[in-house]
Amino acid sequence: MAGLNDLLGQGRRVERHAPWPRALVDAAMWERVAAEIAEGAWTLLGLWGDTGAVHMALLDEPAGAVGVITLDCPAGRFPSVARHHPPALRLERAAADLFGLQPDGLPDPRPWLDHGRWGVRHPLGDRAPASPDGQAYPFLASEGESLHQIPVGPVHAGIIEPGHFRFTANGETMVRLEERLGYVHKGIEGLMAGAGLDHAVRLAGRTSGDSSVAYALAAARAAEAALAIAPPPRAVWLRALMAELERLANHFGDVGAVCNDAAFALMHAHCGILRERVLRAADACFGHRLMRDRIVPGGVAADLDEAGTREIRALVAEARRHFPALVRLYDGTASLQDRTVGTGTLRPALARLYGAGGHVGRASGRAFDARRALAYPPYDALAFEVPVLQEGDVNARVWIRIREVEQSLSLVEQIVAGLPAGALRVAVTPADEPREGMAVVEAFRGDVLAWLRLAADGTVARCHLRDASWFQWPLLEAVIEGNIVADFPLCNKSFNCSYSGHDL
Repeated sequence: MAGLNDLLGQGRRVERHAPWPRALVDAAMWERVAAEIAEGAWTLLGLWGDTGAVHMALLDEPAGAVGVITLDCPAGRFPSVARHHPPALRLERAAADLFGLQPDGLPDPRPWLDHGRWGVRHPLGDRAPASPDGQAYPFLASEGESLHQIPVGPVHAGIIEPGHFRFTANGETMVRLEERLGYVHKGIEGLMAGAGLDHAVRLAGRTSGDSSVAYALAAARAAEAALAIAPPPRAVWLRALMAELERLANHFGDVGAVCNDAAFALMHAHCGILRERVLRAADACFGHRLMRDRIVPGGVAADLDEAGTREIRALVAEARRHFPALVRLYDGTASLQDRTVGTGTLRPALARLYGAGGHVGRASGRAFDARRALAYPPYDALAFEVPVLQEGDVNARVWIRIREVEQSLSLVEQIVAGLPAGALRVAVTPADEPREGMAVVEAFRGDVLAWLRLAADGTVARCHLRDASWFQWPLLEAVIEGNIVADFPLCNKSFNCSYSGHDL
């Protein structure tokens, strides 16, 4: 089969799209590519709507190549990719909700993000008036002897985001889970339209609060690619330092939270201390616990001084001193292993079909890590391993996090030791013509995609952000089958998908 560049060469190349190519295709080629994705030729990296068009990002994993194909939709319709490839289903439903683009042959035409409470339909498209009387969401029917449904949410105990889970169970055994998301809609893509670049990157950092650095980095890198701007080396390395601190904080928190859902609060408490230690170090070094607004177009807005360097080194030493004992505690506690081993197993074939990223994919044999596969700086100059397991259960997802903590501690040490001197930011000026840029960066959950179009005056005409959770939430539904109801919190936390990052 032809390579991705050859495939894109069969369409009409779009100028000023960087760093990867984009090509306009016809409906026949769009459908052909959809069928090839279903056959495993490419990995679906993203699918999103635009004014009168739909875009699809493709990944050639063996070659580490990325490309985008675009189909014009003058009549507001396009051939459904989900008809061939189920992972596109929710992406197409979202494009229908936001832009009014109708996928022909879509297997599930129900609205996804639109709960009938926006006041308008298709807010990024033709803005049709909304029906005054919203209809109830039609969940899938339960059929079969002795089956019953258990509704959970959207409001949950504790401080977590809203999402509705509809379980179908036979006694304590779950036979199906159906999710209903979209309760935290921020209209963030609408807010970005017409925004200045600095403001747009700030908005990107608020897509999912626990991934502020990753989203700001993705948006900034997309803009810099569009404008052919290279941030100073020191800024590039400081960005990576922030990204690894963000990864550490979240992995520490998640390991403890999984154990807490297995009624082992001791691990939760100790991992919470380590997470808090990372957040305090981030605040001491960069002036914000989540390092929000510290990544800006053209560089960074905060530097690391000598006191900050000492703080980072003390953090690494403390983590290396305490975390191994917690790992031994996890591995040696039979009651924990009884709950996590063999629970919520994701088959490697399904992980690959959905292009699952992060700890979800790597715990099920998919080795993709954007830091390595797409090798953006400074990771191309740093030494690290990408841990991969095949078991695919809750235990494997915990162990991937553990191994990634070890790798991130090493990366933090390398970054601090090799941090170059120099400027923190370069000037960003409009290009006096429309430009498009794209970036894929590795967040703690997996790969985050940012695609944007800049107008001639430098404002954002269109920006799309895709969280790893778009391809992970459906897999959570898949792994639930055959587990008991009491194990759902374990499975859910072992995935830890983002509600907010999923809801554009």
